[in-house]
Amino acid sequence: MFGFGDSKTNSLTMDKPHPVSLLDTGVQGVISHPLDRVDGPLKVSGSATYSAEYQIDNLAHGVLVGAKIGHGKIVSIDADAVKCLPGVIDVVTDFDTFIKVPQQGGETGAPTQGVKDIDYFGQIVAIVLADSFEAAREAAQRLPITYEKSAGTYDFAAHRDEADKPADAMIPAHYTQGDVDQAMTDADVTVDLTYITPSQNSAAMEPHASIAVWEDDALTLYSSHQMPTSGAQQLAKSLGISAKKVRIIARYIGGGFGSKLGIAPESVAAAIAAKQLGRPVKAVMARSQVFDATVRRSNTEQRVRLAAGRDGKLTAIGHDSLTSNLASEEYFEPVGIGTHFLYAGENRSITHDMVRLNLLLSGSMRAPGEAVGMVGLECAMDELAEKLGMDPIALRKVNDTQTDPEKQVPHSSRHLSRALDDGARLFGWDKRHTQPATQREGEWLVGMGVASATRANMLQQSSAKVEIHPDGSATVSSAMTDIGTGSYTILAQIASEILGIPVDRITMSLGDTNDPPAAGSGGSWGAGSAGSAVYLACEMLRSNLAKAMDVPEDSLTLKDGMAIGDNRSRPIGDLVGEGMDATGEIKPGKQEKETTQASYGAHFAEVGVNVVTGEVRVRRMLGIFAAGRVLNAKTARSQCLGGMTFGIGTALTEDLIHDTRDGKLVNRDLAEYHVPVNADVPQLEVHFIDERDIHANPIHAKGIGELGIAGAAAAVVNAIYNACGVRVRDMPITCDKLLDGLPPL
Repeated sequence: MFGFGDSKTNSLTMDKPHPVSLLDTGVQGVISHPLDRVDGPLKVSGSATYSAEYQIDNLAHGVLVGAKIGHGKIVSIDADAVKCLPGVIDVVTDFDTFIKVPQQGGETGAPTQGVKDIDYFGQIVAIVLADSFEAAREAAQRLPITYEKSAGTYDFAAHRDEADKPADAMIPAHYTQGDVDQAMTDADVTVDLTYITPSQNSAAMEPHASIAVWEDDALTLYSSHQMPTSGAQQLAKSLGISAKKVRIIARYIGGGFGSKLGIAPESVAAAIAAKQLGRPVKAVMARSQVFDATVRRSNTEQRVRLAAGRDGKLTAIGHDSLTSNLASEEYFEPVGIGTHFLYAGENRSITHDMVRLNLLLSGSMRAPGEAVGMVGLECAMDELAEKLGMDPIALRKVNDTQTDPEKQVPHSSRHLSRALDDGARLFGWDKRHTQPATQREGEWLVGMGVASATRANMLQQSSAKVEIHPDGSATVSSAMTDIGTGSYTILAQIASEILGIPVDRITMSLGDTNDPPAAGSGGSWGAGSAGSAVYLACEMLRSNLAKAMDVPEDSLTLKDGMAIGDNRSRPIGDLVGEGMDATGEIKPGKQEKETTQASYGAHFAEVGVNVVTGEVRVRRMLGIFAAGRVLNAKTARSQCLGGMTFGIGTALTEDLIHDTRDGKLVNRDLAEYHVPVNADVPQLEVHFIDERDIHANPIHAKGIGELGIAGAAAAVVNAIYNACGVRVRDMPITCDKLLDGLPPL
């Protein structure tokens, strides 16, 4: 993907700890502070251009058509029946490339099956082109398609016994250590429980959209992609052209949450149609198509077994999961990813098996694995604590460990116990009623719950270029993206802090594959990876400025646009001649094997359960997190607030429902798929633990966005039990699952 190193490039492979960081000095005084987003004025004024908003001459409008059967084949598509409609230009199908496009990112993903074969209801099979959107939409709705139906597999429960072991991926599909069965037999106290989470949709505000423009044999795609660099490689492979001939531009993205990690059907459809038509094509998915034909988080069935002594120390952890995906896919929701390292325990079994269904492709959704896996693990820990007669925080602390229990390497940094203690103090945990269903306020039963939070930290190969101009301003450019997480602001802060150039004098260029390649936004690796690349570029520029100033580098101070050293000061712009630039490149190294890297925290929730209606109201939540250096206190807090809101949705509202007769999605819009809204979300409180992780990267920061999700749902679920004494293990917890067990008014 990258070419590493040249005379104007500062490259770093994280083979060793990086104990000293240029961000430690804080001379410019912008790093870690809660700066407003530099792109904020553009967004609130409507001036930020999103993928569907580029003004392109001679644009044709494309509307996608989805299959109306769950499994089978296409016999015919009668394009002539709609080509005669006013404004309709053409109907494009491509049975080799229009397919269930891979969505997981990476450069090797490519289509594997044509749309003559239908794998799931809603699979994209055609794009109708017209001079106006309205004409294309009408023709798409009226397009006659003849199908040959086949028997499909749609019901998870009916086929759960047919599961198979998928290929190993980011974690092993199966992992065992010691003998869990024997440990369960020998233990003083055990729990053996099953938890269920449904399929979920990312439900990003901006739908998937692409505008494809060909110039000779080169394609420019204005598209909503979290990872443009690998997306361009995927798209090139899909189209059978060189990756050098594909440019993706994704300046602003209205949320992705994993659904835009890889290319989606509208990108391929727009590219093929534009090439065939000889004019630009725009394709924007309808909200129902986003649900039908992008990606879902897999449903899960989790069996959690815990064995402990009377002191609460775990002797065994078993976390066995069933997930689902298409028959041709090997991706599995890594449900047990956090279970591998969160708690000590010598006997361990963490497995993932897959049920093959004719349902929409399952793939990464924000905090893949931890978001749902920690519902099972952390609720089971709560049930074990009750069985032991032990405080749930004490149980977690006694199983805290500074050594990875499987790899036997140290954690790079870990403040789990501190998060639990500090969070308990801030939340008022000592006021919790230990006996469920004993705190009443009229019709409401009130309870508190807690859960640990963890999210694996990842460093991805990335690069960035930084230029200082003669007027003392600077430009930062990278194919990194901002999906609403604050990348524009954070990367500008890093450059400002190291170069001493005010943030308002730094121009950001992100989301364009013509700029230096980057891993993009996903997996909470964005700030640590692209941020480190910016850091390294600025580190080289700082060294060059010291030479131009003729002072030792350690004597140079850069602040407010001035270079200061040896009792002299000069404007930084005067030192760069016609301009000075450098490129930074970061890639993972031995540190990711020599340490286990993750962010940690704790969630606390207080809920009310109405004894008459079964209604659950989250009254307050507190999250406390340790994720290395916090680069911007405001954007970091915002990410945690979003994650905690995700947790409320997992616990109480979100449930993607498929018709078990044909796999059709029943609730395929934001009216019927219930994400939490303002009325569901109380005042959320976020705190950070001051931390630096010298093993993670040179900026000492770790991923934080997805950490806010991990464990959040479990804290709500545990609070519900503490409130009303009804234990529900099938998410989401709706009124009907509580009513029969509630105590009388």
